[in-house]
Amino acid sequence: MEQFLPSPDTARALRDALGRYATGVTVVTALGSDGPVGMTANSFTSVSLDPALVLWCPARHSRRFGAFLAAGTYAIHVLAADQLEIALHFARSGSVEGIAAGETPEGMPLIPGVLARFDCAAEARHEGGDHAILVGRVLRVATRADAGEALPLIFWGGRYGDFLQHP
Repeated sequence: MEQFLPSPDTARALRDALGRYATGVTVVTALGSDGPVGMTANSFTSVSLDPALVLWCPARHSRRFGAFLAAGTYAIHVLAADQLEIALHFARSGSVEGIAAGETPEGMPLIPGVLARFDCAAEARHEGGDHAILVGRVLRVATRADAGEALPLIFWGGRYGDFLQHP
């Protein structure tokens, strides 16, 4: 069962093992040099409450990577289970046209109906292999009024889905 890394023969095993960890799904938006841009990301986590820091990790192979690496601010949107089409859209395309509704005080596009949003100022950037590690200082948060009852969109085993809550 154990496989030792790194090896081209074990890359699939690593990916499969990482896929056993369920994550939430986010869309990150920012203002790029060519205008507003968005990207689906499941590599999001809290770092610190004091100061308020979060991180996410964009893939270097993405055409939008440079826009996010250079962004001074970005908004991280936590998607609800009924927002699968938004996740799929931003996995394919960075265009916010027809999806974004409004903007933050810093001008970042807003996605309506999300469970939570974290507006961030870029705090630190770190090398992370085929990804970058972007740490953001949280400027403000917003949550959906029914976020406590709504189901999140999750990613597990290479698939999107949700889970049922039991009382």
